[in-house]
Amino acid sequence: MFLERNKIWTHDVKDFDVPSRLLEVNMWKRLIIVILLVLIAAIAGVVRSHSSGISEFKGLVSHNSVGETREEKRETYELAPGARVEVFNINGSVNIETSDSKTAEIYIERTAANPESLSRRRVAIECTSGSLRVYGERTSMGFWARLFGSNPSERVTLKLPRQISLVTKGVNGSIVADEVDGSLEVRGVNGRVQVGSVSGAVDLKGINGNVVLSLEQLNLDAVALAGINGNIELRLANGVNGYLDAKGMNGRVVSDSSEVTIEKGKQGRYWAQIGTGGNSISAKGINGNIKLTRSAATATATTEQKVESKAATTATK
Repeated sequence: MFLERNKIWTHDVKDFDVPSRLLEVNMWKRLIIVILLVLIAAIAGVVRSHSSGISEFKGLVSHNSVGETREEKRETYELAPGARVEVFNINGSVNIETSDSKTAEIYIERTAANPESLSRRRVAIECTSGSLRVYGERTSMGFWARLFGSNPSERVTLKLPRQISLVTKGVNGSIVADEVDGSLEVRGVNGRVQVGSVSGAVDLKGINGNVVLSLEQLNLDAVALAGINGNIELRLANGVNGYLDAKGMNGRVVSDSSEVTIEKGKQGRYWAQIGTGGNSISAKGINGNIKLTRSAATATATTEQKVESKAATTATK
C-alpha cells in the first residue's frame, strides 16, 4: 500500500509539469509577437518620416541627369561695416568673395542621392545688420533613418563686404576666401584653408589640411596657429615685421626671404625674426612645415584667390 501511494504521488507530479511547460511556451510566443510588433512600428515610423520630409521639399528640389537630388537657396541681406559673419557645421566647401559693398549675397547648393537623404539636414540663415549666421543642422528623423541614412553634400558661396569679422567652425571641406578687413577665426576644418589677406587678429586651430594665409599687418596677439595637420604658408606684405615662435613642430620653419632669420631649438622648437621684429606669430602642434614669404607671393595669392572664387561662382550658375 505504501508503494502504491508513492507511485500515485509520482504520477501526480508528472501531471503537474505539463501545464507549467505549456505556460512557458505561451510566454515565449507572446514575447516574439511583441518584438515583431515593435519592429513593424519602427519601420512604419521611418516610412512616415521619409514621406513627410519629401512633402516639405516639394517645389524646392530638382533631379539632374546623374540621378542626384539637388536643392538651391539664394538670399540677399544688407550688412553694416564690421559685421560678424559666422559659417559653421557645413558638410562641404565654403567659398567667400569680398568687395567694397554693404550687400551679402548667399548661395547654398545641396545635393544627395535621393530626396530622403536631402531631407536629413538643412542649411539655415540668420541675419541682422550686425551679424550673419549660415549653419547646417540635422532635421528630425526616425531612429533607423538616423542610423543607416547618408547625409547630403553642401556647398556655400558667399559674396560679402570686405569689412567683416569672419568665423568658420566645423566645416567638412575646403575654405577659400578673399581679403578680410577684420579678424579671422577658423576652427575644426577637414580641408585646406586659403585666405587672400587679413588685416586683423587671426586664430586658426584644428585644421586637417594645408593653410595659405596672407597678412597685411601684425597686430598685438596677431596670429595664433595650433593643431594643424598640414603645411602652412604665411605670405607677409612688404613692411610687415614681427617674430615667429613655434613649439612642438613635426616639420621645419623655412623662408625664401633675406629679411627673415631662423633659429632652431630642441624638441621641435623654432624662432624666427621677420624684418626688424615686432608682434608675435605663435604656432603649436604643427604636423608640417611653416614657410614665410614676402609681398610678391601676397599679390599672387590674391590673384589665385580671385580666379578660384570666380570659377566656383561660374560653376554654380
